[in-house]
Amino acid sequence: MLAHKEVDIITEKANTLIEAMPYIRRFNGKTIIVKYGGSAMVDETLKANVIRDVALLKLVGLKPIIVHGGGKEISKWVKLSGKEPEFYNGLRVTDKDTMNIAEMVLNKVNKELVGLMQKMGVNAVGLCGKDGNMIRCTKKKPDGKDIGFVGEVEKVNVELLETLMERDFIPVIAPIGLSRKYEPYNINADDAACAVAKAMNAEKLVFLTDIEGILMDPDNKKTLISEMDVNTAKEFIADGIVGGGMMPKLQNCIDAIEEGVSRVHILDGRMAHCLLLEFFTEKGIGTAILKEPLF
Repeated sequence: MLAHKEVDIITEKANTLIEAMPYIRRFNGKTIIVKYGGSAMVDETLKANVIRDVALLKLVGLKPIIVHGGGKEISKWVKLSGKEPEFYNGLRVTDKDTMNIAEMVLNKVNKELVGLMQKMGVNAVGLCGKDGNMIRCTKKKPDGKDIGFVGEVEKVNVELLETLMERDFIPVIAPIGLSRKYEPYNINADDAACAVAKAMNAEKLVFLTDIEGILMDPDNKKTLISEMDVNTAKEFIADGIVGGGMMPKLQNCIDAIEEGVSRVHILDGRMAHCLLLEFFTEKGIGTAILKEPLF
């Protein structure tokens, strides 16, 4: 006979699975984009949790695509090369030497993630925008300033992604694109994830970040906003409620919704299994950006 405590634990686990059932049914066969970055890429425990979560999403019938960054690692190697990392409006100033470093680092990160995914028992393929001419870009010039080999996504060719997903692979994408002259360009990972989500008509786009979500008061975690519609998000930007690195991220959320992505979420990647909590529980976590208010 099981002790009452053991029965309670088993019952709780069963209830969790039952709660997940309608969400598994709802998202079965749907494409979701996970923009993977921040501390969850640096902390080995968090990294394992994220990859395990994505593997589970795949195994229960969702179609995940990972788009990853690597900014902290790139900065480390830029410093080791004797240069000082330089940014303009949150974008890395990327001369030819820095571009070479970024490409090397992102390829290394990419293959590490693929290896972890394989370890979890699901097939993955590491890609960048060069592969299959997937991501074409133009030079990005914030405020008209030339900051080097930094790309603005012009077009995403989904043929390779669709082929891989039909064959049951998870695409893992590094944010490097090609110009019309076939030069490699470094693309902001948020921009790349947004562009892929729009091109794939994704059901969800999820940004893993180092913050809880969007806060009314940046100094008060209790002011977390669980849901907001596109118009409210635009007002937050116009009124200066969000700033710094959150402003372009929120603008990406708005653009994705307006281009047909059903829902966009900003999650705290430092929270263990945040993806599973978001997809398979009633309340979810972080901030959801919706096309229109629910009520």
